[in-house]
Amino acid sequence: MFTGIVQETGKVESIKSLNGGGQETVISCTFADTCHVDESISINGACHTVTAFDENTFTVQSVEETLRKTSLGSLEEGEAVNLERSLTLEKGIEGHLVQGHVDTTGTITEIEKEETGWLITVQYPDEFNNMIVGRGSITMEGISLTIAREEGNTFTVAIIPYTWEHTNLKNKSEGDLVNLEFDVIGKYVVKYLAGLGRDFIS
Repeated sequence: MFTGIVQETGKVESIKSLNGGGQETVISCTFADTCHVDESISINGACHTVTAFDENTFTVQSVEETLRKTSLGSLEEGEAVNLERSLTLEKGIEGHLVQGHVDTTGTITEIEKEETGWLITVQYPDEFNNMIVGRGSITMEGISLTIAREEGNTFTVAIIPYTWEHTNLKNKSEGDLVNLEFDVIGKYVVKYLAGLGRDFIS
């Protein structure tokens, strides 16, 4: 479980294919030497298990299903990734409850610079229309964000300068894929109502 508050951006040091399907990724960061094997770390919003670590890096493996549902298969060496270690009982929930289970990827259609921040508009698959709620929470690239507005199968989020500078969003361009996880409470509500035979998909 995570909160969507990025602790730091790490750097992809190496990427290796596993048996022609999966992927092994080595990432450098400042907290690598305090990791432990089997630890859960969110990488761009996707929960991964640490398989090895040293003073400067930790290693994770992504199976085919993860690569199909996320943008991690398109990572490149040298790329910045958003990192968050798993939630502990001593840690405040400063974003919202995030599972690290990416639902789908979206495509950035517009990045607009305003006086004090940025507006990012993302297009996502139509099948997830009932998961988007104005002023509700969404996790994008592992970042807890509030939906500023929605229209059709797009939504817009407002990015403050601190988030822009301390995440990988500043490296994104229009056309880039981003990992999306919809609010877990909303998903359970939609599932429950669907079981009652009610369809609230707009």
